Order: sequence, then C-alpha cells, then structure tokens
Amino acid sequence: MDWILLLEQCLNGLQLGILLFLLAAGLTLVFGIMDLVNLAHGSLYMMGAYFATTFAGWTGSFLLGALLALPAALLLGIVVEVVALRTLYSRDHLDQVLATFGLILFFNELARIVWGPAGLDLSLPAFLETSVELLPGVPYPTYRIAIIVTGLLVAGGMYALVNHTRIGMLIRAGASNRGMVSALGVNIRLLYTLVFGLGTVLAALAGLMAAPILTVQIGMGETILILAFVVIVIGGIGSIRGAFVAAILVGLIDTVGRAFLADFLRLFLTNQVAETAGPAMSSMLIYILMAAVLATRPRGLFPPRGH
Repeated sequence: MDWILLLEQCLNGLQLGILLFLLAAGLTLVFGIMDLVNLAHGSLYMMGAYFATTFAGWTGSFLLGALLALPAALLLGIVVEVVALRTLYSRDHLDQVLATFGLILFFNELARIVWGPAGLDLSLPAFLETSVELLPGVPYPTYRIAIIVTGLLVAGGMYALVNHTRIGMLIRAGASNRGMVSALGVNIRLLYTLVFGLGTVLAALAGLMAAPILTVQIGMGETILILAFVVIVIGGIGSIRGAFVAAILVGLIDTVGRAFLADFLRLFLTNQVAETAGPAMSSMLIYILMAAVLATRPRGLFPPRGH
C-alpha cells in the first residue's frame, strides 16, 4: 500500500505544483518584464475564486461561473494596472512593495464588504465529484485530474505564446532589455497592460480551480503568494519554463514531505514530536532548495536569455 500512497501524494504534489505554476507564471512575467514587485498578486488569485463562486451561484453552473470569472479578472487586472500601478514603474522597489501591500488591504476589505466576512464554498458538478481508477485499486479524484490536465494545457499554451508568437517575442525582449524594446517603437504601456492582464487571468484561474478544494475566504492568496515568490526565485525571474519546473519541484517536496517525513522522524523521535516536526521540516526543505539554487545559480535554474 505504500507505493499507492506515494503515487497519490505525487499526484497531489503535481496538482499543487500546477496551481503554483499558474500563480507564479503571471508573477514572474510581471516581475521580469515590468520590474514590478506586485505583492497584490495573491489578491488577484483570491478575486478569481470569489468571481467564480459568484458567477456559479448566478448561473447555477460551475463551468459557466469559471468561464465568466476569467474575463472579469482580465478587466480587473487592466483597471488595476491603469489606475494604480502605472505610476509605480519609475519608482523603486520599496515604493512598489508599500503600494501593492496597500492593494492587499484594499482587496481584503472590498471582499469583506461585497461578500461578507464568512467563507464561501464553491460546489462541483456531479461529473467532477467522481473518481477515476488510474491503476487497479488506485482511485483518484476526477477534479484533481482536471486541474492537472488544465494546468498542463495552459503551460503548453504559455510556451507556444511566449516562444512562437510576435507578442511572445516582445515579452521575451522586454524581459531581456526593456529600454531597447521601447526604443524600437513598441508601445511599452500597452505591452505592460497586456502582460499584467495575462498575469491576472492566470492568477484568477489558479484561484477558481483551488476554490472547490479550499474555502473561498479573505486573505486566501497571501500564504500561497509566498510559495509563488519562492518558485520564481528558484526558476529564474521572467522564465516561464523555470516557473513550471520550480513549481512542480516545490509542489512535490511540500506534499510528499508532509505525507512521509513524519513517519521517517518517528525512527528517531517520539510520535508527538515527529507529528509536529514533519510538516515544519517539509516547509523548510523548500527554502533549503531555494538557498541551494541561489548559492549555485544566483539567477535561477532557467534565467531568460540575455540575463
């Protein structure tokens, strides 16, 4: 049974990694291209979950709610970029941190006013509440498989967009040399707005896919945002490939560590100490990995070309 548990936990780690990738991909594009430290990215993840819950309640359909939440998130991202962030590009990172921290407080209070302080639940349709037998005697929730498949499709689409389209060429050029892109006559403001809108949609997609698993509540994006920053540091700021690889690594280390590290520690410690230390040490392993990568590859595993 141990190998079955290991397989299930690896799949759970892959699913967490996919969600982290969706959040980190937008964050790394915004940071790498716009040189903007956006602490409010987790709030956009939260708003995606709230939008999906609201639209699903109005339409009576989870899928319709999810589809409507994405353009709503895109519009929100464009408004936030134009109104609040456009004036921060020429400011230093401390000003950006303070301003986007203010946005976190704004979105938390907005959610409290609009949706109330209590958490919300987003129900799945019946066909997503079933299980699929991956191997004989190894059932796995259909919805978690749907998250993995959707995330992989989005990752493939992002790879194609960044590497095989004109917009992607501008995105890669902007990550390497913003000044040159602007000098060549590219509308850098429009590019920034498109990049931020894309990042918002990716964050909202992660939020709406996590909503049925977690409770939709105020501040739900703040904890996962820390992991997203770790992912982009490990993968390389501005690198989609780096964000994907690092997100999968972080998801697997966190999930498999929480599942098995306590059992390993019981060989040396009491049950109570092992139960407490296991989850803590699994979280520490993520930061140890980040420190090791920074020590050996300061620009991350897959820094963008030109960096």
